[in-house]
Amino acid sequence: MYFTDRGIEELESRRGEEEVSLAWLADRLRSFVDLNPDFEVAVDRLATWLARADDEDD
Repeated sequence: MYFTDRGIEELESRRGEEEVSLAWLADRLRSFVDLNPDFEVAVDRLATWLARADDEDD
């Protein structure tokens, strides 16, 4: 397990039953980058990867 998996595990255990919209997620990512500009590139890469995830199946 990567060290960062701890945050993913916490997210899943705390909010795993919730349903959220992609608009909500995009807003939360923007808020995170506003508060943590050093992570802008990583968040942008994650968002791009999520947006294109289905393209890999083609």
